[in-house]
Amino acid sequence: MELLLVLALLLALLFAGTPVHVALGVASLLYFIGADIPASAAVHTMINGINSFPLIAIPFFVLAGQLMNASGFTDRIFALARGMFGWAPGGLGHVNIGSSMIFAGMSGAAVADAGGLGAVEIKAMRDAGYDRGFAVGITAASSTIGPIIPPSLPLIIYGVVAEVSIGQLFAAGLVPGLLMALALMVMVHVLAVRRGYPRDRSFGVRELAGLFGRAALPLFAPVLIIGGIVFGIFTPTEAAVAAVVYTLLVGVLVFRTLDWRTVCRILVETAEITASILMIVASAALFAWVLTLNQVAAELAGLLTGVTDNPTLLLLLIMLLVFVVGFFLETIAAITILAPLVLPVAIAVGIDPVHLGIVLVLNLMIGLLTPPVGMVLYVLAKVSRLRFEDCVRATLPFLVPLVAVLLLLVVFPSLALWLPGVVYPAG
Repeated sequence: MELLLVLALLLALLFAGTPVHVALGVASLLYFIGADIPASAAVHTMINGINSFPLIAIPFFVLAGQLMNASGFTDRIFALARGMFGWAPGGLGHVNIGSSMIFAGMSGAAVADAGGLGAVEIKAMRDAGYDRGFAVGITAASSTIGPIIPPSLPLIIYGVVAEVSIGQLFAAGLVPGLLMALALMVMVHVLAVRRGYPRDRSFGVRELAGLFGRAALPLFAPVLIIGGIVFGIFTPTEAAVAAVVYTLLVGVLVFRTLDWRTVCRILVETAEITASILMIVASAALFAWVLTLNQVAAELAGLLTGVTDNPTLLLLLIMLLVFVVGFFLETIAAITILAPLVLPVAIAVGIDPVHLGIVLVLNLMIGLLTPPVGMVLYVLAKVSRLRFEDCVRATLPFLVPLVAVLLLLVVFPSLALWLPGVVYPAG
């Protein structure tokens, strides 16, 4: 009964617009008070939830993404993507996806993609005569590629919670991220032909070579990050630090777009974002502890395995659960709570934890595009000056290719597990 009251309070707080970490913390403390558990236990649980070395990568990846946005990396990447994909029907739609795919190798966060590249992409598409809804929809959908292609903040959180190799998770995300981009490009092509959207420009080898030259230094950032991790030069945490140092050097010494006032402002913003993320992790860890104490994981395992023990069908059931949770919980909180609950069930029927992590994060990325807690939609509503409801309506068609890729990954695990098997043959 106490657990039901906690869940009811949590839902009520979320629907009332309470910040996620506050809602989770207050609901969990209610249980502590009702069960007469000392408050000091709650404090220790929250501290232990964020007392993990890999989490140090989060502030550095956030900082790297912020510095890249401020130093002009975004504009050069968008210009390059325009030269690469602008010749196709609905050219700027493809450019939008291509930019997000490249930027994904730097930022690792969907909201950073939407807030940074999104403003540039939507303005360019509006200036070219594209419908604002189409521009917002494809920008929202393409931003979800960021946390799948490495580096990825959600995959770091999952790796910490599930005690899975973050390097393997990063390797597993590359092929699914490319599949997402391909599926979205097919969708854009179909809509562009049907609606008569124009090509942005003709293909020119000389122009493209010049754009590659201008974007060479920004393009080296994902090579440094991903290559360093894959070839064992860096741990993910060290790669995040290397990304910050590299971006600072390029922004200050080469592009000369960063001054110390801008850097100080970005440091403050990074501290605020990091604090917000860690508060969510800590409060979600507390809520997960309450669920564990009440043996919710065992009850869920019994419920799911009572329906089927087929790995594919069971994973589909887990994804349905995650999809529903994604409507109400922010990504990081959802990962921290759900991973300990569904991981034992998945392992029991032979589902690889790395595979589970990829489909879990992709599913929650779709949740970023659905109300009421669709963070990407709120960001783009502000950027595009479009009503939130209109942003939801514009984004709905682009959920189709994303859900299709998710189902493909559920049915064919090798799409996610092939690359980790090559890079980490003994893993």
